[in-house]
Amino acid sequence: MDLGLSGRTALVCSSTSGLGEAIARTLAAEGARTVVCGRRGELARRIAARLPAAAGVEVDLLAEDGPARLLEATVAAFGPPDVLVLNGPGPKPGPASGLGLAEVDAALDATLRQQLRLVALALPAMRERGWGRILAVGSSGIAAPIPDLALSNLGRAALAGYLKTLAAEVAADGVTVNLLLPGRVETERTTAIDTANAERTGRSLAEVRRASLAAIPAGRYGRPAEFAAAAAFLCSEQASYITGTAMRCDGGYVRSL
Repeated sequence: MDLGLSGRTALVCSSTSGLGEAIARTLAAEGARTVVCGRRGELARRIAARLPAAAGVEVDLLAEDGPARLLEATVAAFGPPDVLVLNGPGPKPGPASGLGLAEVDAALDATLRQQLRLVALALPAMRERGWGRILAVGSSGIAAPIPDLALSNLGRAALAGYLKTLAAEVAADGVTVNLLLPGRVETERTTAIDTANAERTGRSLAEVRRASLAAIPAGRYGRPAEFAAAAAFLCSEQASYITGTAMRCDGGYVRSL
């Protein structure tokens, strides 16, 4: 299937590792001119150098001017983004009881505020051109809140509500807005969560992973490339009638429809 991404400009946030890197590589393989970005500028440039048409940008999206600087670098390299993939590291694990306001504020910076600024900067050009794709890498916690990930559940649910509202407002302009929710995908973030669960419960990491696998009908953790393939489809020309959705890529982990 031709995804219709050849020549499109794709900006993938936090794309120097994990799911973001996998998405950047997949979009580039589909012909998109891809911006790889992250705090590790040398790594971003090294990844970009191995892709067909890509640029690496060093940026801290939590800095006040981070989103604006990233959009400026994207425009300078390839023009305004046609595809914006919202992605970033999640807040630290922890329970809902006893959350402090400072922790909540930091979590919202990471999971909501920077995304709002990026969308505000990228959306006008998409609407003017009559074509755009906004895709957020979310969490299965949006569908079923995950124990001991209270800050992530809070921030990602807020972003989901905003994006669902936005999707209806811009659909007639040819801009789709969706979320893709990973379950247990083999990334550094997943390993960190498993490690935190092991420390919290007094079990070994191997025991925690066995318990996780037992809860996944597919019987394994996902591969980043599998998740990235689903992301590329949602960013494609072929997915032009899919908007306002939160699609899961989780091996059946969340049991609700």
